[in-house]
Amino acid sequence: MSRRPVNPGRRFVDSANIPFTTSLHSKSRSSPLLSIGLVVVGALLILGYLYSGSGVFGSGKNVVSKSEGDLSCTMEVLRAIPILKKAYGETMRKVLHVGPETCSVASKLLKEEDTEAWGVEPYDIEDADSNCKSLIRKGVVRVADIKFPLPYRAKSFNLVIVSDALDYLSPKYLNKTLPELARVAADGLVIFAGYPGKQRAKVAELSKFGRPELVYLCRSVQPLVCSMDMLLNFTSDQFHFAKLRSSSWWVRYFVQTGLEENESVIKKFEQVANKMSYESSCQVFHLTSYH
Repeated sequence: MSRRPVNPGRRFVDSANIPFTTSLHSKSRSSPLLSIGLVVVGALLILGYLYSGSGVFGSGKNVVSKSEGDLSCTMEVLRAIPILKKAYGETMRKVLHVGPETCSVASKLLKEEDTEAWGVEPYDIEDADSNCKSLIRKGVVRVADIKFPLPYRAKSFNLVIVSDALDYLSPKYLNKTLPELARVAADGLVIFAGYPGKQRAKVAELSKFGRPELVYLCRSVQPLVCSMDMLLNFTSDQFHFAKLRSSSWWVRYFVQTGLEENESVIKKFEQVANKMSYESSCQVFHLTSYH
């Protein structure tokens, strides 16, 4: 499903368009040469960023294909549900999943015995299938910007599972979102996060944050035209890409936010995973909730 960020206008007025836009339009009437010069400079700046060693895009092959070994962490959640059920036992009674493709996760969890499930989709769903639309109508799945308080009471769920969401938040918003996720969890919080250098942002994932087709064209077809289009049409909050952090970074961050890893569940999860020959393509963190 293609996605775009939840419209920030629903809750607040976010950042304006990138600087240069209005000046480009006004000066283009009086000085075509100056306008062209600014276009070239802007295009070169963006191309320099795209081709820098930031690791945001990787190669064109990594960006375009999802079937060439580049799996999302939400896919990992679907694979890990049987292992999570055995590791958490009765704690899997009421589960909230937060992340893209949450309709798929909620649907699979609802098929599990003695399990109730809900989902939060952080991005507007433009072409949801009938099953997803049904879950949204019933209130099982909600579309909500996770940078703001979740629409649930404290400890509403036994377990909260998050995937492909926290990786895209800067520390500024992570400081608000992670405690909020822990607030609605009664027994635990499970985070599926990408590995640095292993998982790259793909078209399927970047579509949640803007217009990924432009990114790929900039790499392969019309870099100058494409870069200028990005300057004129993107807002600053649309330049969101996965910030893939190391396990040590996450552990330090959990300590700073007062969250502790659940050692007993970690051992159970690893034992079950080994027995079932499961190896995750994402980092998996098991945290205790706030008491």
